[in-house]
Formats: sequence, C-alpha cells, structure tokens
Amino acid sequence: MQPTGQGGKRDGGGGLPPREGSTRRTLPPGLDVVGKGAWRVLGIIGVLAVFVFLVARLEEIVVPFLIALLLSAFLKPPVNWLVAHGWRKWLAIILALVVAAGAMAGLVVLVETQISAGLPEVQQRSEAAYRQFRDYLDSSPLQFTSAQFDAFLVQLGQEIQRHGNEIFSGALVVGKTAGHVLAGALLTAFATIFMLIDGSNVWRWTVRLFPRGARPAVDGAGKAGWTTLTSFVRVQILVAAGNGIGIGLFAFFLGLPLVVPIAILVFLASFIPVIGAIVTGALAVLVALVFVGPVQALIMLGGVLLVHLLEAHVMQPLAMGAAVKIHPLAVVFAVAAGSYLAGIPGALFAVPTVAVVNAMVSYAVRGTWRAAPASGPVASPGTDAGTDGPEL
Repeated sequence: MQPTGQGGKRDGGGGLPPREGSTRRTLPPGLDVVGKGAWRVLGIIGVLAVFVFLVARLEEIVVPFLIALLLSAFLKPPVNWLVAHGWRKWLAIILALVVAAGAMAGLVVLVETQISAGLPEVQQRSEAAYRQFRDYLDSSPLQFTSAQFDAFLVQLGQEIQRHGNEIFSGALVVGKTAGHVLAGALLTAFATIFMLIDGSNVWRWTVRLFPRGARPAVDGAGKAGWTTLTSFVRVQILVAAGNGIGIGLFAFFLGLPLVVPIAILVFLASFIPVIGAIVTGALAVLVALVFVGPVQALIMLGGVLLVHLLEAHVMQPLAMGAAVKIHPLAVVFAVAAGSYLAGIPGALFAVPTVAVVNAMVSYAVRGTWRAAPASGPVASPGTDAGTDGPEL
C-alpha cells in the first residue's frame, strides 16, 4: 500500500519518483555536483589568496621566520646527535651555531680574498677582451665600427649623469633595504636560537590551538612535514655542493679567472632548485666566452649541462629517495610561481613549501592518525611523543 499523506511524503523516498512540479531539485544532477565542487574550489582559492596577501604584506617578518625554519631543520639533527652522545643541550646548540656561522664567514672571507687576488688579472683580461672586441667590430660585416661603439658608450655615460638624481634616490632605497636586511638577520638569529631551544613546546602550543579531535592529524602532519623539510635541506646542501664543485672544476681546467668565487656563487644559487644552477652556469659560460674564447665557452656550456644532468638524474633521485616526492615539472612551476609572486625569496622557498605541504596533506589523507588518541601529549616534529629532551 503506497503512502498517501501529503505532509510526510519524501521526494524519491522508497524508490518513488519526485512529484511532477516538485521544486526540490531544479538542476540536473551533473550540474549540481559540478556547482558544489566549483564552490569548494573557489573557497580554497580564496583562502590561498588571502594567505598570499598576508605573506606579501608581512614579508619582512615571514622571510626571516622561513630562513630560521630552514636553519633549524639543518641544525636540529646535529644538535640531537650531540645531545644523544652526552652533550648538554645548550652546549650542543652553541657549538652548532658557531660552526654554522664560522662556515658562512669562511665563505665570505674566501670570496673576498680570491676577488682581491684575482682582480688585477681580471682587469688585464678585460682590457685585452675589449681591444679584441673593437678590432672585431672594425673587421666584421656588422657595419658597427669601434668609433660608433665609443659614441654609444659616451651617450650611455651622459644618460647616467642626466638621471643622477634617480640613481641617488635608488642608493637611498638600497640604504633603507640594508637596514631591513640587518633587522631581518637579527630576527632570523633569534628565531633560530629559540626554535632550537624550545621548539617542542612551541609546537605543542601550536597543536593545542586546534580542536581536540583534530590534534592527532595536525601533530602527525607536522611530523611528516618536518621530516620532509630536514631531508630537503640536507639533500639541497649536498646537491649545491656537487654543482659548485663540478662547475668550479670545469672553470679551473679551462683557465677561467675567479674560479673559487664562481664555484661559491653556483653553490649558493643552487639552493633555488634547477633554476639557480642554470643561471649561474650561464654566467660561467659568459665569463669563459669573454676571458678565454668561444671554444672554451662551448666546453664550459657542455660542463654546465653535464653537471645539471647529473643533478637531475643521479644526485637528486639517490639523495632524495622517497622522502621528498616532487616531480621535476612541479619543481620548475613552483620556482616560477614563487619568483613571480615574491621574487628571489619566493623562488628560494617555493620548493620546500610545496614539499612540506605535499607531505602534510598526504599524511592527513592516508588517515593513519585516526588510530592515535584524540588527547594527550604531542611532540614537536622530529622528536618523540611526550618527551622534551634534555633541558637547558
């Protein structure tokens, strides 16, 4: 017997089709599903847009914090190793910071010494290259003589003098930026120190901001992201060192000037994956073309490509393993998007951000955190649950 009540009848309930003229569903099912999905996508895009806007507005605070996070990810494993071997925590932190600061200062001193020692040779080679270029202009079919080139240089000097006020104002901006860099360096130093000292308590406080039921997921995702970040930092240092040594050796055997500064520049730029090594490698090719010759420049280009191929197909897969699962295409687009949105800092932090977010989302989607208790102590990423480690 079919129900005949009007008030309690459900459209489609019990296999009955909806009544003619019913208004409970006015859209086709496919369009209804697509619409709901589109609203969710728009909501996610809106949240990301607000996040990017806030990061851009607070760049002078966010960038030092991110640098401190990378430094902490690099220094935390040796600090934990020293503590596990009987060192006091404060002494292990001081040693790690001193060694890291000494290494950076050593690089700066080495570059300054090499540039000072090689500057006379660079000046002589520059003058010789300039004379050869003028001779080439006089004998080349380009119809651009050395006299026209001199006139172009004179005009360029006049333009620089004419816009001297703008250049001076730019120098003021540089001075202001130097002050911001100093403030950022101090923020980075303090943040790194306190992350190493009290990172576990900071993480527990962060997890407690979330609802009790979500804390296991947040805690586990944070651990997964932290593991990925530490792996990425270690691998990137290894890859950067390989790029610097490889391109530096090619430059040395080809007789390029300022070999050590070139190698260090490649090392530092390689922290921007893929793009950094290519750009600095192109600079090495240009130096070879100007100071040595076209044949050596072609050899240098082959060396840069060889080092890049070794990085992409040997060093990255072997060193990364399964810790950082990012496709090379995602790396390129992440660096491009980061540089477009935030310049050099964006290019530097794009790949580790994508790697950490990917690890955290993957952990949350797997759902293994549901087996963890909804309450109880949570540990900072990289530490054992419920332990603080040795106190200072």
